[in-house]
Amino acid sequence: MVQSRSKRFEKLRERDINKEVYVSELPELGLIVMDSPTDPKPSLEMRDGRIVEMDGRPEAEFDAIDRFIAAHAINLERAEMAMEMGSLTIARMLTDINVSQREVMAVFSGLTPAMIAEVMSHLNVVEMMMAMQKMRQRKRPYDQAHVTNWKENPCLLAADAAEAGLRGFAEEETTVRVARMAPFSALALLVGSQVGRPGVMTQISCEEALNLRLAMKGLATYAETLSVYGTIPSFLDGDDTPWSKGILASAYASRGVKSRFTSGSGSEALMGYGLGWSMLYLEIRCILMVKGAGSQGVQNGSISCIALPESLPNGVRGVMAENLVAASLGLEVAAGNDAMSSHSSMRKTAKLMLQMLPGTDFVTSGHSVMPRKDNLFGGGNFDAEDMDDWLVIQRDMQVDGGLKPVREDDVLSVRERGARAIQAVFAEMGFPAISDEEVAAATTAFCSDDMPDRDSVTDLAAADAFLDGDQTALDVVAALTRAGFDDVAESVLEMQRQRVLGDYLHTSAVFDEDFTVASAVNTPNDYEGPGTGYRVEGKVWDDIRALPQALDPHALIKDEALDPNVILEPIGPAGEGSETEVVVSLGPAFASVMNQTLADLSHADVLHAILEGIKSEGVSARVVKVWHGADVADIGLSGAQLSGSGIGIGLQSKGTALIHKKGLAPLNNLELLSMAPNLTLESYRALGRNAACYATGRAPSPVPMKIDNMARLRLIVHTTLLHHREVNQIDEGRGIEEMKVTFR
Repeated sequence: MVQSRSKRFEKLRERDINKEVYVSELPELGLIVMDSPTDPKPSLEMRDGRIVEMDGRPEAEFDAIDRFIAAHAINLERAEMAMEMGSLTIARMLTDINVSQREVMAVFSGLTPAMIAEVMSHLNVVEMMMAMQKMRQRKRPYDQAHVTNWKENPCLLAADAAEAGLRGFAEEETTVRVARMAPFSALALLVGSQVGRPGVMTQISCEEALNLRLAMKGLATYAETLSVYGTIPSFLDGDDTPWSKGILASAYASRGVKSRFTSGSGSEALMGYGLGWSMLYLEIRCILMVKGAGSQGVQNGSISCIALPESLPNGVRGVMAENLVAASLGLEVAAGNDAMSSHSSMRKTAKLMLQMLPGTDFVTSGHSVMPRKDNLFGGGNFDAEDMDDWLVIQRDMQVDGGLKPVREDDVLSVRERGARAIQAVFAEMGFPAISDEEVAAATTAFCSDDMPDRDSVTDLAAADAFLDGDQTALDVVAALTRAGFDDVAESVLEMQRQRVLGDYLHTSAVFDEDFTVASAVNTPNDYEGPGTGYRVEGKVWDDIRALPQALDPHALIKDEALDPNVILEPIGPAGEGSETEVVVSLGPAFASVMNQTLADLSHADVLHAILEGIKSEGVSARVVKVWHGADVADIGLSGAQLSGSGIGIGLQSKGTALIHKKGLAPLNNLELLSMAPNLTLESYRALGRNAACYATGRAPSPVPMKIDNMARLRLIVHTTLLHHREVNQIDEGRGIEEMKVTFR
């Protein structure tokens, strides 16, 4: 016998979550996120103030990464004490609100890579989130934006950068499809960002030497493309060494440019050099190299390799662990959530919550302000179409994910000004012209498809000349001033001055609109349990909860005008009937302070349809108004108890209706039409017919109901406010009144 396949499993196979690839662990290929059986075991031996054995390897067998970590990344004064504490004790320190961040950092400064990995193995994701809330370096979390477009149109880049600044992003990053466009892309990002908000930091992700040249011209204020790897073959296959990366970081710092390294679990396995070690162990080696090189921080969280750890057990937990390790070592953390991680919206959001709820220095690195098709970083995890979702999540949970609500008119205004500013700079500096048509298109564009094509050959030649020439950000300042953009010129100039001051080279530094630096030095994270640390309150909370689409409930609860098409005239207290009839009982607001249902049907039409249905079955009807309550069951049962047949119809003013019978329990009934938004006049007419059938002893087919499981989401607020209006009309002293009904 052939067994049929489950139709439910057939549907499950079509779900977005099953478009992913899942594999079992295979440690020998590096396909294991945490706790590989071949991971080194924690150990440390020191002699004459030098590490001579670390994690089971004697000094003579150290590779270059081991030597760098031993020489530059481990606090030798604390190492022996820290290693003797035991991994479980240290793990508990991370989650203990009575142990300060500084105490934990002091212990972590002396730990070897294998000991740090073992500490992380004791923590579940909730405990990691608890720890991150304490270990984040800066008090307030922020977010970073990706700003790119497929056409590499500088006008659209500037407009998007301006919008990103307005939305609250503290950093903006761009990259290029054609490497030679880097100078113009960096310029557009710099100018546009300062239109959006003074003090936004910018960088361009490109080849490291080119990145440094652009920074030296003043076109970038931070960098995060200094990549490190956890195995020597990966380093050789990738680029440079731990020492050369440190020298490059020093080159940035000496020129007043903030820098982060980039790492992230999975890269070594992806490159074929996992060497049988877990992804987390290898990432911890990377983070310790970052620490040893003296960098401010790290962009990690698996980054563009994210789909690889997510194919394995513990994948997302391992990503959270690497973020926490970096924070615990005193580094600024730009926590990933940038590269596309899943087809499933639920899975993407679940991963995000691990960083968004406790807060990291930068919740993403970064969030695309353009549609996904324009993201040259390989498709963003969250993009322009996710902005409102992000803002609502912040409002739902009273958390700060780095963004604030904006209004459409404000966005259009700042986008146009950003486009005008870069248009002026191009004109003043002799670059290929940006047309008014481009400015208009960039102001309202959804994506680069909405932009006119530019002469890319001419643009590239001009970008080459700009890079090779002696023009710098100071020439940009002069151009903006000549064109009348004095405030933008001042902001661009101030970004150059801040590089000389160097205050924003501190860990986790960002600028506010007044160019005041907020960093781990002057605004350290001081979380020590409930009532301490950063709290979303005051103006920040006022901004987060003020969604433009939020309705004023006062506007939804105003009394409506009387329905001119029906007149309900009280003719005295309602009495019990003695003949076969159906009593139609109305809620206290019906056809008075309310005149239509949730389905936008007029009360006149609804009542007429019900009475018409009763009459079509040859049964008489009476109409009463129940003043003592607003519950539909009580309204219907009150009518049934007065009816000569024992059958009544209850009708709330918002449209919910039922057929009740004398003698039944209040919450029992014959038929209930609960989905008021989906009811039609034919639904109410059929309800009248069925009530008449029950009154004469027949058993009709129940009125068909269209089920809409999303109606509650759309209309629960409206339902609440309409029912509130009904409740406010309750007058227990009036009881139940007979009504004379006149239709016009």
